[in-house]
Amino acid sequence: MTRLYRGAAPVLLALAPLLFTAGGLDAQETRDTVSLPEIVVTATRYPMAPDSVAATVTVLRGDDLRAQGIHFVGDALRQVPGAHVVQGGPYGAAASLFVRGGESDYVKVLVDGVPVNQPGGFYDFASLTTDNVERIEVLRGPGSVLYGSDAIAGVIQIVTRQGGDGLRLGAAGEAGSFGSARWEASAVGGARALGWSASLSRLTSEGTYAFNNDYRNTVASGRVRALAGGRTTLSVTGRYHDAKYNFPTDFTGVPVDRNQFTTDRTSAFALDLGHRLTGAVEGQLLLGRSDIETGFENPADPPPGPDFASSDHTSIDRTSAEARVQLDLPRGIRGVAGASFETQRQDVTGAFRESRDNWGLYAQATVLPVSRVQLTAGGRLDENETFGSFWTYRAAALAFASPSTRIRASVGTGFKEAGFYENFDTPFSLGNPDLRPERTFSVEGGVEQDLARGVVGIGVTLFAQRFRDLIQFAFPGPRAGGPNYFNVAAANANGVEAVLHLRPRWPVTGSITYTHLASKVTDAGFDSGDAATFVEGERLLRRPDDALAVRVESAFAGRIRLGAVLSLVGSRDDTRFGQFPEPNARVELPAYTTLDLSGTLTVLQRRGGTPGLDLTARVENLFAEDYEQAVAFPARGRGMFVGLSTTVD
Repeated sequence: MTRLYRGAAPVLLALAPLLFTAGGLDAQETRDTVSLPEIVVTATRYPMAPDSVAATVTVLRGDDLRAQGIHFVGDALRQVPGAHVVQGGPYGAAASLFVRGGESDYVKVLVDGVPVNQPGGFYDFASLTTDNVERIEVLRGPGSVLYGSDAIAGVIQIVTRQGGDGLRLGAAGEAGSFGSARWEASAVGGARALGWSASLSRLTSEGTYAFNNDYRNTVASGRVRALAGGRTTLSVTGRYHDAKYNFPTDFTGVPVDRNQFTTDRTSAFALDLGHRLTGAVEGQLLLGRSDIETGFENPADPPPGPDFASSDHTSIDRTSAEARVQLDLPRGIRGVAGASFETQRQDVTGAFRESRDNWGLYAQATVLPVSRVQLTAGGRLDENETFGSFWTYRAAALAFASPSTRIRASVGTGFKEAGFYENFDTPFSLGNPDLRPERTFSVEGGVEQDLARGVVGIGVTLFAQRFRDLIQFAFPGPRAGGPNYFNVAAANANGVEAVLHLRPRWPVTGSITYTHLASKVTDAGFDSGDAATFVEGERLLRRPDDALAVRVESAFAGRIRLGAVLSLVGSRDDTRFGQFPEPNARVELPAYTTLDLSGTLTVLQRRGGTPGLDLTARVENLFAEDYEQAVAFPARGRGMFVGLSTTVD
């Protein structure tokens, strides 16, 4: 803890002016880290008031994130307690998410209900942006009962703006450090019966390395929503990004190559149909498709070389259909039951082409057996083409001890299917078709308290997770000609998440979140040596013991908004890969502190058909902290950016 807070004093002094700025913010009521809308849906699959959800949920509003100059979802998630994002350097470098000590493939990522993870759970947050996002719902804890595989440690759902409040057009541009430039055009429109939204953006950067570090990302997003007869709703959404990342480094982090690059083209499409059969029963159908096209290219270098060249292309698609029925009965009884089907396909050029199917049946209900006590219970059965049948369950209780005090508790299980490389043979390894899913058992409990008539809110959550049947690679296989993958490793992760937030009835709004995590490997499996991924008795790699985030915002005179985000991340263990014959080594990355500032000056107020004009400025890593999120890959230094944005109704 001492290392975590070392150097924090000057950073806190830099925040002091915000704490005394006069005025107020025009924002909605907050809960957890950032402000919540009136309902949340990810935790239960049916709309619930935020204070009536027994699960641990954080909601990030898209407008708030864009006001802070946060363009990437991965950067937004750094404000969520229990979530830790690791990015290996500049814009475009691979970005992984660890929630409550889980592996980087233990969180299910949905875009308007459509899974966008690779089969087996991994998702690279490097190019997922906040463009056209209405809100991001983050469920912490196992969510497999409602979402199946990959939802071991949590679920993240990106919700696209629906429109429906009249026409509004917007455009924005920004430029600054690292040779970066970004522009965006957006539109939302419609009325209650028909709403729509659309956006298009492009970001380019020269990166932080001296050569071969360009990055570009083009993003398109849209949604059309229709209401027919007051009983039928139809929503069609789509999101697409096309990114290219040039990087000069080898696996040890040394810049050595002047022309290698990766590509990432990802799309997600959803058709969501709902029809209210009676006042208490609604039927829903969700059809979804996601496609991920990734490539690695390393052309031969011009003389004097080297002349070695390599190329790798992977195509992944997931096609899904889900039918469910929602019940809204008297006396606070809510429920959902559904059936889902998904087919997955992965094609690696010159290596393999495989597919597999999965069926799922689930049900969940929320009841109020006595006054001020709410109970939720659910179960799910998955039937997978590779691992067979698997059961998961979750039970939760929410007690309203007083109008301002809520006590939560839950217990549940989650699972993650094996990746295609682990299940199927490739030219480089033998898959194991008999692998069991990786699984978790989780318990959590918490209390939330409103103070000062709801102006101040605090919350504390304790959690414990047991990860079992972790899949490991063994080389060579334990038996001649046998598979290379087995369910052998195990680990525990226990922790506490604490939140304090100020609601916008005060001159300053913001939040403080703190997470303490104690992780421990209980079975190293096949791993041995200090540089192994799993070392028995040691903590899990890349997960900090302590993390603190402070966010404050203030607005005054109706024209100026100031914001700041302070992040303090404790020490982490990582593996440093050495050039042959140098051995790999386990190292401890030191704690670091960063401060990001943002501000907006309204030059022209938007009135009627007259466009508004805002001048924006922000600073990343104000004090130029020198640190690494992943060993041997330096994080971005100080960045300064200015821009203009305009909107017209």
